Amino acid sequence: MQNVCKDSYFTTFGSYEQMLDYHRNQSANSRWQRCKVSDLEVSPLDRGSSLVGKLGLFAPGISQEAVEDTADNLGLAMMVDHQYYPIRGTAYKSLLDRAKIGGTALPKLSRTALADVLNACLRLYHAEALLLLRDEKVAAVHSGDETDYSVLPVDELLVALQKKLDERFSGNEFEGGYCDHSLVSASWSMPGQKEELLEGYKKTLEEQGQKAVAAKLMPGIRFITSDTGVASAKVSALLAGGQYPIHIGSCISVDHRHKKSVADFADKLDQLFAQFGDSVAKLQKLLEIPLDYPVNAMTRVCKKLSMPKKAAVEAIAMYEMASGGAPATAHDVFMAMQEIPYILKTQNTPQAKMLTVEENMARALSPRWSEYDLAKGVDY
Repeated sequence: MQNVCKDSYFTTFGSYEQMLDYHRNQSANSRWQRCKVSDLEVSPLDRGSSLVGKLGLFAPGISQEAVEDTADNLGLAMMVDHQYYPIRGTAYKSLLDRAKIGGTALPKLSRTALADVLNACLRLYHAEALLLLRDEKVAAVHSGDETDYSVLPVDELLVALQKKLDERFSGNEFEGGYCDHSLVSASWSMPGQKEELLEGYKKTLEEQGQKAVAAKLMPGIRFITSDTGVASAKVSALLAGGQYPIHIGSCISVDHRHKKSVADFADKLDQLFAQFGDSVAKLQKLLEIPLDYPVNAMTRVCKKLSMPKKAAVEAIAMYEMASGGAPATAHDVFMAMQEIPYILKTQNTPQAKMLTVEENMARALSPRWSEYDLAKGVDY
């Protein structure tokens, strides 16, 4: 796996074992370090910085490539134990949180000015910070208070999830995994439970002439986590088989806060698995909700759920062209909305943004569709 030090790095996994080995190695080679916020010292590391050419000032193991990559991206370094570490872009928000500052003007400052502002503010606070040092850089600057941030190692979460899956869904299959410097995700399918979980829904689809759609559907789950502050440890129910997996129902999540542990995450999984059938039932219920103005309803629901405008407008236009605006069901509209994440994926939308869209999309199972099924059109 190449270029781990680069901010643009990502990798994918074809097997659970491969993903677990990767994250076990990553955990072993990562370092969590506590220090006082007031002791943090930031320096400019842009192309004009004198640090770029002085690798000897950096901690052992940090390469010139990592230094130059940071100079081309965030452009900041941090002194830790009297040695410099480049700061990865994933640490920027948490660093601002420790300094208790923010605003759109900050990124516009020169790196020297930004470092001066950060240092002046950091020195005001004597609370603890928790640094994540990983892949040659500072990856996060969390609060050091255990009630504010709890470390949930990715490898331990993966082991807990696989154990629970094996207990509840025998024969489950790992579909694929992904990670970059800010986010980790993986998905599993449950072919052995297809009939148990989807029997009623499939039968209704077949009765409505959607036999081909019904045949493709497969229950599954998606796992997402981050130890840089992008996401909590969460798992959501999926239906695979279409262009893009469909998130059904709400996800279970364990925040990296309040002294939460991997055991808390494992306990939450029982809740999701118990509700899987209910989530499918909600999707099936949409087949019974008629809509006289489905295009207008789709537009209003997309606005309500804050779907990205350009992708949503494109998906609405595709649905209107295909359906001609004829009366339909809420299920038809919900399935048409699944084009939105597919469109975003083809545009190489960042995974963190995709995560938000997918979670918002699942909320479309629950609205009062009659409130959106209005004759009057609406601009997006």
